[in-house]
Amino acid sequence: MIDLGYALSRRFPDPPQTDYRTADVYTLRHDLFCGDVYLAEGDRELSTAWGWVPVLDFAWALCDITEQLDRDPMGSRAARPQRAELDFTQSTERLRFERRFGWVDITADWLEDEPPLSVRHSDLRREARDFLHDVLADLVDMHDGLADNPAVWNLRARFPRV
Repeated sequence: MIDLGYALSRRFPDPPQTDYRTADVYTLRHDLFCGDVYLAEGDRELSTAWGWVPVLDFAWALCDITEQLDRDPMGSRAARPQRAELDFTQSTERLRFERRFGWVDITADWLEDEPPLSVRHSDLRREARDFLHDVLADLVDMHDGLADNPAVWNLRARFPRV
């Protein structure tokens, strides 16, 4: 079972003057809600410890990646690898995803000697969407006006829970 989680940073708080109701997509994805994220399966974990990862952007990008990895018409029968990367914008570090058949291997640039974390694509897709909705629910509870932001409405509609 895949476990996705996050912790918001106290070192990089959101600007106090932020109007979450009208924040644009760029601001929501890159300038707010910084912290750390992790992806675990069993006793293996890929995690950041930098404190500045935009958590909403990570959840959003992970949902995008699961869809990108599912573009081959052969789906889980496709033998040709399908690849995607999640780029952490403030550094050169990346998470790399490679899908072959129904499995996705995930590697982290900052953990070069570690073997890939292997998960079923369908599980990753479901857990990524659940994670996105859980993150949004937490952020909406913490920040007045965020639930009224049109970008949040669109995001929830684009990636419904599976």
